[in-house]
Amino acid sequence: MSDQDNHSADLSAASGNDAGYHVPVLLQETVDGLNVLPDGIYVDCTFGGGGHSREILKRLGPNGRLFGFDQDADAKRNLPDDGRLVFVPHNFRHLQRFLRVHKITQVNGILADLGVSSHQFDEADRGFSIRFEGDMDMRMDMRQELTAYEVVDTYDEQRLHKLFEQYGEVTNSKTLAKTIVQVRKHVSLKTISNFKQALHSVVKGNPNKYFAQVFQALRIEVNDELGALKDMLQQIPSLLAPGGRAAIITFHSLEDRIVKNYFRKGDTEEAAEADPFGRNVPEAPLKVITKKPITAGQDELKRNPRSRSAKLRVAEKA
Repeated sequence: MSDQDNHSADLSAASGNDAGYHVPVLLQETVDGLNVLPDGIYVDCTFGGGGHSREILKRLGPNGRLFGFDQDADAKRNLPDDGRLVFVPHNFRHLQRFLRVHKITQVNGILADLGVSSHQFDEADRGFSIRFEGDMDMRMDMRQELTAYEVVDTYDEQRLHKLFEQYGEVTNSKTLAKTIVQVRKHVSLKTISNFKQALHSVVKGNPNKYFAQVFQALRIEVNDELGALKDMLQQIPSLLAPGGRAAIITFHSLEDRIVKNYFRKGDTEEAAEADPFGRNVPEAPLKVITKKPITAGQDELKRNPRSRSAKLRVAEKA
């Protein structure tokens, strides 16, 4: 999938990062999609560099409120001095729980940009990028224990095979998994350079693209990205007030499929064979606003190469 190019933001996008932390993707389209009410309550599930949040704040009146979630402690550095914004330093899978802490039971809009920030790619010691030397880490929340090194050092061959096949669509995922299990017996895979060097013999095609796919798979596993996305989506219908909207930006087909299925059918999994008599067909909890995903225009693609794999979907609570 060309969706791997998001991980290859490694290779090019950082140079176009004017914000120094992260260039927000599909900024106007996403915030327009939320249909911001001046006195509304909104949630930015992925605060990051704060680009989307700042645009929402511009459209909020003095009584509007915004909650910014981010499990990466570095994101807190980007908070604007604005009393309408509350920062929540946790994963968005705990959306409902932490909004209740602030006595919020319903909101008017929920936004999530699922891309890894340029800042995370540029911090060598985080281990997200194939460009730098550093430990095989890849944790977005440094409080958690599981790292990419632990995955490649302890998972059995079958588990590694499925991980690379499903999360990275690595062409020779079975061979890769077998090789990892063999080489880790006598070579440490703790650093990025060791990992790449130990596996150079199994690389298929362009090494940068190949390792981008491998790193994407490891990152998704380490951070349980798809599990967190499903948890968050299932909370949206009960959190949104009538007329409230959810706007989700995805960067690879795995995420996009989950969002599309949930918005259309209220289920994060692929729908089973439809019942021809219409029995037991659940009613979708949301109304799809974007029949096809919104993608970046030519101007944005020139300014920010990482936007080329971004897809925005918007849905509304009836």
